[in-house]
Amino acid sequence: MTVFWRLVVLACLCALPAASQGRQVPRLPNFIIVYADDLGYADIGPFSARTGADRPQTPNLDRMAAEGIRLTSFYVAQAVCSASRAALLTGAYPNRVGIQGALNHTAQYGINPSEMTMAEVLKARGYATAIFGKWHLGSEKPFRPLQHGFDEYAGLPYSNDMWPRHPTQKDFYPDLPFIEGNDVTRLDPDQSQLTTWYTERAVTFIERNQTKPFFLYVPHSMPHVPLFVSDKFKGKTNGGLYGDVIAELDWSVGRILDAVKRAGLDNDTLVIFTSDNGPWLSYGNHAGSAGPFREGKGTAFEGGVRVPFVARWPGRIAAGSVDTRPAMTLDLLPTLAKLAGAAVSSERIIDGRDIWPLLAGQRDAPAPHDAFYFYWGAELHAIRSGKWKLHLPHPYQSLKVAGNDGKPGEYERKTIELSLFDLDQDPGESANVAGSNLHDSTDHNGPN
Repeated sequence: MTVFWRLVVLACLCALPAASQGRQVPRLPNFIIVYADDLGYADIGPFSARTGADRPQTPNLDRMAAEGIRLTSFYVAQAVCSASRAALLTGAYPNRVGIQGALNHTAQYGINPSEMTMAEVLKARGYATAIFGKWHLGSEKPFRPLQHGFDEYAGLPYSNDMWPRHPTQKDFYPDLPFIEGNDVTRLDPDQSQLTTWYTERAVTFIERNQTKPFFLYVPHSMPHVPLFVSDKFKGKTNGGLYGDVIAELDWSVGRILDAVKRAGLDNDTLVIFTSDNGPWLSYGNHAGSAGPFREGKGTAFEGGVRVPFVARWPGRIAAGSVDTRPAMTLDLLPTLAKLAGAAVSSERIIDGRDIWPLLAGQRDAPAPHDAFYFYWGAELHAIRSGKWKLHLPHPYQSLKVAGNDGKPGEYERKTIELSLFDLDQDPGESANVAGSNLHDSTDHNGPN
């Protein structure tokens, strides 16, 4: 080969890296989940039937719904704090991963190290991960967020009522710890600042991670009782203290959306807002509303397990969309994993399914599940399949007398017989149609 042709070949080889550098590799999407605590289905504007001055003051969530999608049949796996969060982060029913009820400071167990959380799945793809808010999957160090895939953590290890000022258990709980990383940095924090602290940390995290994919989880402590609100929103709504708290949560969503926009990441970021279960009805004027649904937190009725869901991703989710097909929090892990091209361990059983076809508006997509199973503790209480909701005979708590101003009221124990409800016609689960619709072939044993 002559010197001339050697130089030509070398010139071409040298040009190859520059050409490949000019091609932009698609950015992995960012994910933000804002998770309210004990928020009722009808507590935010996009899901409320109230109008005028009585409508919840949630302009940022209204905007999210207008620019994204509402899922109107979205569920939690169990209507109580720890179990709900276990399903969200593992993609499995909480009974499968051994988390039931609400863990407190005495619990010597938590989320098992063998579980793969949503944060761990995404971290394996190079995501920066953070949680700012309530954890509630074990307060001892081995069970905290930094040991389960999160790079950063600041917040409460469990519910904000697990403190010495509990209205009915004053001598049971120690001082409430606020944890940063793995360290307790203060005791009995000023709860009026919790929503602000979580939000400020979330905004800073977004600003620090503009150039890499990130997963941000913001499980707010509010509106779980005791209710607290900062001076920014105290007395600012027509809904009393509860309405003020909801307005501040909405402000938090707005600050997060604004941070995403300032970073130029609107088209790269899926933002989801939902709740861990329905309202804690015994707290009366300090509790939310389940709207048209029966009962609330702590039950397998719609008021306990059906929650508001709003998702926004400009350019990927059609603005103003609504989908009525059922989905559940345990579907989010496989959905985000699929969007991120992340592998989900085959060693674990994942009960969730990819619901991106629902979020993307694919009307002809098959239903992701044949049925959803609702447990209370270890007991299977109800099953939803299509429009049908089957309740097995079981006891449940029903509000007898509502409380007031932070003091709980009284529940009474009731039982329900084998009952079948057509949720399309009867979302309030009031008309048992089992007699004319149940057959001997009905056989549900729960998830395999």
